[in-house]
Amino acid sequence: MIVSAGPTHEPIDSVRFIGNRSSGRMGIELTRAALDQGWRVLLLLGPVCEHDSLTQLRESHPSTLEVQRFRTCEDLRALLDLHADLADCVIMAAAVADYRPIANAAMSGGKFRRTQGPITLQLEPTPDLIAGIGARKRRGQLLVGFALEPAHDLERSGREKLERKNLDIVIANPLETMDSDSVDALIIRRDAAPLNTRGVMLKCDFAPWVMTIISDEYHAVSRTATT
Repeated sequence: MIVSAGPTHEPIDSVRFIGNRSSGRMGIELTRAALDQGWRVLLLLGPVCEHDSLTQLRESHPSTLEVQRFRTCEDLRALLDLHADLADCVIMAAAVADYRPIANAAMSGGKFRRTQGPITLQLEPTPDLIAGIGARKRRGQLLVGFALEPAHDLERSGREKLERKNLDIVIANPLETMDSDSVDALIIRRDAAPLNTRGVMLKCDFAPWVMTIISDEYHAVSRTATT
C-alpha cells in the first residue's frame, strides 16, 4: 500500500514557496491503521516535521513501513511513477498544490528583495497526479482519493471526482478539516450508498474506521479481478 501525506511546497524563489496548511496527520494516522491491519506501507511524506507518532511507527514496524520524502508536486510525481503501478492500494491523502509559479530567470537568481518593488507571479496548473494513476489503473488495484469541499457540496463534488479520475473511494471532507485534529467525512464508493462518520471524529479514531472500509473494498476488488 502507498499512502501520501502532507502538503507540497512549490518554490517562488530559493527561500519562498506556495503551500497550504496540511499537517500530514491524516496520512500518518492512515498509515498507522494500515500497519495495524497487516499492510506493508510505503509512506510518501511531504515537507512537514516528523511527528513523534511517526517516529514510534518507524520503531514498531521496521520491516513493514518505508518512508520516502518529497517537497514539490514534481518530487511526488517521480515517486509515484516509480512505485504506484506496483501497489495494491494507493491512498492519496497528500494536499498537492493545484498551481505553481512558472519558473523564470528572476526566480533562479536566489531571493526576491523588497527593494525590487512590486512583482508579478505567473502560475500554471500542476499535474493531476491521482488522475494519472487512475488512467492506467490495473485490475485489482484500489485507488482512494480525498476531496476538500464546502460542507453543502460534499457528495456531489466527491462523486464527480470519483468518476472523473477513475477512483474507487473518495473521502470527502469539509474545508474546516484542513489542519484540524478531527473530521466529519463522507465516504463515497462506486455502486454503494455513501457512508458518513455520524458526527465529528478525531483523526486517530477515524483512520482505523475508514481503513477497515478500504481493506474490505480492496478484497472485493481483488476477488473480482481474479474471476
